[in-house]
Amino acid sequence: MVASRTAGQVQARPTAKQIDFDRSAVDHTIRLIHQVCCLAGSFDLIEQFADEELATTIDRHDTAALFYRLMFDFSFQGISDRVAANYMARHGRPTWAAVRKNLARRPTRPKLKTYWQFYDCRYQKTRRTCAEPDHIGTCPLPSHRLRNGHLNQLTYSLYLFIRDVADGDLVGWIGDRVNEATNPDDPTSAARNSAALLDPLREIYGVSDKVLTMALSGILIGASAGRPRWLEVGVALIAVDTLVHNFLHRTGILTRVNAAHPYGSGCYRPGGCADIIRAVANQIDAQQFNRCASSAERVKTAPRQTFDPREEPGALAAHAGICAGGAQQ
Repeated sequence: MVASRTAGQVQARPTAKQIDFDRSAVDHTIRLIHQVCCLAGSFDLIEQFADEELATTIDRHDTAALFYRLMFDFSFQGISDRVAANYMARHGRPTWAAVRKNLARRPTRPKLKTYWQFYDCRYQKTRRTCAEPDHIGTCPLPSHRLRNGHLNQLTYSLYLFIRDVADGDLVGWIGDRVNEATNPDDPTSAARNSAALLDPLREIYGVSDKVLTMALSGILIGASAGRPRWLEVGVALIAVDTLVHNFLHRTGILTRVNAAHPYGSGCYRPGGCADIIRAVANQIDAQQFNRCASSAERVKTAPRQTFDPREEPGALAAHAGICAGGAQQ
């Protein structure tokens, strides 16, 4: 078990372990997803993630740059990507230096003293209220022009986590968890490292599992050149959105493995969508997809699109990274 923090209390969260699904149900799922990847899987997904600027940030242990990147990624929640991007283009986003300067003024608000004290803030941008109204006049949270009060809280929760939990070096903190001793013969090894990385970060205010997983996988894969463990853990991170969940539901996969559940936190619980995807990915070598079909064959045999191309089976490969799982092997 690992500890989690909610309203200042420590709760238990189950650690990663291998789930035993019905073998025939898994075989059916593997056949279905294998065909999806042959038709719609990316030929060079890992290469698409490569990011020289990010790699330089990691090499330099540039916490400020990584904070700025994460604030960008975390802003894409609860609204369309276009609206979120346009808002940031007009109003900018918080920087490490700006938050550090604000906290250096020693605001009177007790919740801002440490990461562990910053919970139940309840700052609301439109009403300009919070859980400690006597201090809001000197509180630095409202000084950032963000889309909503949740993002203001997220900004300071993330900053305090990096400062207090990661000792100001987020790159080093990530590396320590990614490089923990593992057993290469254990299929749950990368998943356990993923949990060691994600579970503490899940306690940062206002970050959804999906957005956190996507942001961290982008960092680990994008900066994986010369860091094989980063790639191994990065491709083991699984983000489940409504498209992925609905694919597993509509194809009957959830029913076959006796794991029917509504979209939400259940997707990440033992036996949920993430575990199903992980079980399938462990059985598929992604290197083979370059040989499944030529470009012409992929076009000729591709399934007819519905009114929304995101609902096509290929969306699973794009969102869940199924077709990336074996690329590094």
